Amino acid sequence: MFIKQIEMRELHMRLLHPFETSFGVTQERRILLLKVTDGAHAGWGEVTAGEGPFYSHETAETAWHVLRDFIIPGFLSRKAREIRGHNMAKAGLETALWDLEARIKYVPLWKLLGGTRERIDCGVSIGIQPAIDKLLAEIDTEVKAGYRRIKIKIKPGWDVEVIRQVRAAFPNIKLMGDANSAYTLADVDLFKKMDKYNVMMFEQPLHHEDIIDHAELQKQIDTPICLDESIHSAEDARKAIKIGACRIINIKLGRVGGHREARAVHDVCRDNGIPVWCGGMLESGIGRAHNVALSSLENFSLPGDVSASKRYWVEDIIDPPVEVSSEGQITQRSDPGIGYRVKEDLVERLTVRSQLFTA
Repeated sequence: MFIKQIEMRELHMRLLHPFETSFGVTQERRILLLKVTDGAHAGWGEVTAGEGPFYSHETAETAWHVLRDFIIPGFLSRKAREIRGHNMAKAGLETALWDLEARIKYVPLWKLLGGTRERIDCGVSIGIQPAIDKLLAEIDTEVKAGYRRIKIKIKPGWDVEVIRQVRAAFPNIKLMGDANSAYTLADVDLFKKMDKYNVMMFEQPLHHEDIIDHAELQKQIDTPICLDESIHSAEDARKAIKIGACRIINIKLGRVGGHREARAVHDVCRDNGIPVWCGGMLESGIGRAHNVALSSLENFSLPGDVSASKRYWVEDIIDPPVEVSSEGQITQRSDPGIGYRVKEDLVERLTVRSQLFTA
């Protein structure tokens, strides 16, 4: 594949509703896009780093710097492999290259990745709400929309009673709690109390770099632990599984550095009987389309955070927007590449800065 140009853009997009986690509240998103061209075709990728260094040490600003000064020049000079870390920045370029290759070969990206799931099951992630009644109303809306799994954010003081009331109101939904590293082993009794409410998993309850304490917590509770922030590679996954730190793993393209490593994590989990699902990072339609394609791999057996564009944006930057059926599923598209047309006129209007690199 000969790359003629690489274009990097920063867009500002406003979420329909504020999204709150244990890290804080997000409404204004800084979206970094990569467009790679060979002169005849173009592929698109998205950097999923946040505005601040809270979920990850990476931010939109650090990703712009590392892409501009190291990753893109390194790729063009074949020295990118020497760059350590910065997986989200790397994934922005790597996923764009996958999209380009699929378009050149005139095949859907999900098939190029080796996917087998023509329809994927979808769940939603609901942020911390100002009151439990508001949370219950949000869950009711999403259940009626057909979503097959509800994830709620938890943090100290917003956990046991919240889980209890959600389960009382919705006794049959697939429910999970995402802690985003808000707890320590000293909180084991809280998790034991939540054990009795039939939660399908607790996501990343302890430190974002830990697997040792997670293994200890998993020994003491019945509910499966799902690791997220701790897993940056297939090797991380192998080690976590070996010591019993989790029974489920969430795969996020940005966190692991792109499709190649995501497939490797998927394979390690599959070979060890650990189910996976695709996590979301408040992506625009481009990042969302890549998540849809990734979720076609066989071991993505749990509903992921791959929900409809209309939950997040007044107008998404792809056409058609990502849509979820009344049965809570997304059907893979047959068009080449990510399967969606990028609305380049809207991208241009939302762009606050850009830079072009020529091979």
